[in-house]
Amino acid sequence: MRKSLTCLFRLLAILPFAQIVAGAQQSQQQFANLGTCKLVSGQQIDSCRLGYRTWGTLDANRSNAVLFPTWFSGTSANLADAIKPAGLVDPTKYFVIAVDALGDGVSSSPSNSVTQHGPDFPAFTIQDMVNAEYRLATETLGLKHLHAVMGISMGGQQTFEWMVDYPGFMDVAIPIVGSPRPNSRDLLLYRTDEDAVKSDPAWQQGRYMQRPAASVAQLIWEMNLTTPGNYMRTHPREAFSTEYAELRSKGILPFDANDWIAQLEAIMHLDVAHGGRLEDTAKRVKAKVLVVNAAQDQMVSPQPALDFARLIGAKTMILEGDCGHLAVGCEAFTLDPVVRAFLDGK
Repeated sequence: MRKSLTCLFRLLAILPFAQIVAGAQQSQQQFANLGTCKLVSGQQIDSCRLGYRTWGTLDANRSNAVLFPTWFSGTSANLADAIKPAGLVDPTKYFVIAVDALGDGVSSSPSNSVTQHGPDFPAFTIQDMVNAEYRLATETLGLKHLHAVMGISMGGQQTFEWMVDYPGFMDVAIPIVGSPRPNSRDLLLYRTDEDAVKSDPAWQQGRYMQRPAASVAQLIWEMNLTTPGNYMRTHPREAFSTEYAELRSKGILPFDANDWIAQLEAIMHLDVAHGGRLEDTAKRVKAKVLVVNAAQDQMVSPQPALDFARLIGAKTMILEGDCGHLAVGCEAFTLDPVVRAFLDGK
């Protein structure tokens, strides 16, 4: 999963040495210690902390911050390829905050909690991720406003949650291949994948001593990240046996199975209307919104996002190629300039 999603982006363009060094200095792993994170369920995460990395410089008016949360099973380090002058967001113009979402193994997660380890870690939601990120922005970084929130896949889902939970806190929102609420087909995929993790003999009800590879769960993901046509074109039949053996051996590793399930559960319970009507929720949105989806996405169905875009009068961009959920990388040279222009108000 992590390897496949990393392929969303091209390799870093060749930059002057000084620029590479400056970028490295501004993208070190940092942590915000939030104390207790109270969850919407009434439970809490003890010793709660969020990982984050920053690129660029906050301007004199503190008005150019862009918050960029991670996708499912991704980390802030994985977002680096998207944060460059020719990428999705230009750090020479914006102060970019890449945030490790709860449950990614860097921020507070079942795998790294000392007092709430493994299955004892409380279930959290996409809304809880966003609430923690708001605290990072306001309490740790001292920001009173964001220029934008943007994200890919689960990051896009967090972006939808941001725009309805903190509608006046940002000027721009850009959810990319995300959704405001999974539909029944999405739920079928996610629940099947979760069952596959739990069917691994090493699972032991989440109290394992050695991390399960959950190979079948990874194979389910691999089958849905792109379309059949794209898969056959990029994976020759002659290489199948070797590639399949590698997938079976690696599975979801090094990602932790409890973390995988915790984030999957958060995605499955996503509903930006919080049990109400999306039509009513849409009235809360104040940001200028660009909704990006892939027409042939088999991982996150595009229609819920497009329906919500219509309700809020958002601009939309549909990636028409056959890369499915990986369209963000495949069609980057079309997508990236549009996103950068939208961030710039063009």
